[in-house]
Amino acid sequence: MTKLTPSATFHCRICGGSGAHTVLDLGEMPLANSLLDRPDQSEARYPLRLVFCESCTLVQIVETVPPAELFKDYVYFSSFSDTMVAHASELVARTAAAEALGTNSLVVELASNDGYLLQFYRDKGIPVLGIDPAANVVAVAEQRGIPTRCAFFDVGVAQGLVAEGIRADVMHANNVLAHVADLHGFVEGIRLLLKPEGVAILEMPYLRDLVDRCEFDTIYHEHLCYFSLSALVKLFERHGLVMQDVERMEIHGGSLRVSVMHAASARVRRSTVDALLASERRTGLGTLEYYRSFAEQVQGVKAALRALLADLKRGGTRIAAYGASAKGATLLNFFGIGSETLEFVADRSTVKQGKYTPGTHIPIVGPEALLERKPDYTLLLTWNFADEILRQQKEYRTAGGRFVIPVPDVRVV
Repeated sequence: MTKLTPSATFHCRICGGSGAHTVLDLGEMPLANSLLDRPDQSEARYPLRLVFCESCTLVQIVETVPPAELFKDYVYFSSFSDTMVAHASELVARTAAAEALGTNSLVVELASNDGYLLQFYRDKGIPVLGIDPAANVVAVAEQRGIPTRCAFFDVGVAQGLVAEGIRADVMHANNVLAHVADLHGFVEGIRLLLKPEGVAILEMPYLRDLVDRCEFDTIYHEHLCYFSLSALVKLFERHGLVMQDVERMEIHGGSLRVSVMHAASARVRRSTVDALLASERRTGLGTLEYYRSFAEQVQGVKAALRALLADLKRGGTRIAAYGASAKGATLLNFFGIGSETLEFVADRSTVKQGKYTPGTHIPIVGPEALLERKPDYTLLLTWNFADEILRQQKEYRTAGGRFVIPVPDVRVV
């Protein structure tokens, strides 16, 4: 059993406590989304250590990389994923109906990316405003007709918008809370910007799924925090916001969608919240014991995948990878898998093509390379979109190509 050791220099991002215990130490790692222009390009590395706070139960990494290094020129565009676009469309249709939104309403999205979600509100005639810190992504959103402010959302940004007379009926924040170093400034900004009867809908990867499914590769420097519902409730209650609803979803390997609102709102909390909180207590998500075997599970996946790829290489097969993703960067660097094993990484994003993977310096090419170069096996690094990618690569699979899916268990399809 792995011994979990306290972190003497760390202070929790929710409660400020220092009683954190190491869950998994991934060592020195490059920034997962910092793709390289040249294979010989130098790059910074930072410690990547996951810890558990005994005081408030938040799981988080120790190191905080300056946000400007992570998000100034961002390479992730949500619209390249059919799954993400369809997910956004469904969420908008449901929310617009449930909240009776119309031309006098306002929907604000935090970390709005390229407008992949807000476009569906706009098409319904509902006014929107996006806020995103990546200038290159904001430019794309603006070109698509989505009004977007280029900024890291915090209390100051919220105060500025309120001073302009802007307040939101609905706020969205999908897969952004985990990226935020100043959680209290972010959540207080939501409180200020949200109308008295408004609702904020947030999505984030669910800690329970990360641990139970051994999804260690979702740990990287952009993801500072890994949330249970219990930790989320504590965070929002500190700012006079209450949890009104929660649902579990399969997207991204298992996520939570939570709805929060002002404590003074007349809406009644749904039973889903208390039911999931009770389930977390039964499972022990708020206890140190729950995390004790996680590191051993990760080492087991590492041994199995390295053994499989070594056997394939000895047999003379050619291997590539699919998905120049952040999770792929974590897996390849921590497992020590590089260009000695993988010929290239295919990715649908034209923004990533022509670059090289961080740390491992593998060339990134378009997905057509699978048919053109015909590797025998392809390691699927974006396993969270496995169904979508396997459908897209039907021709490659029909021609004999096989995919290796590494998480939660190594398997070949």
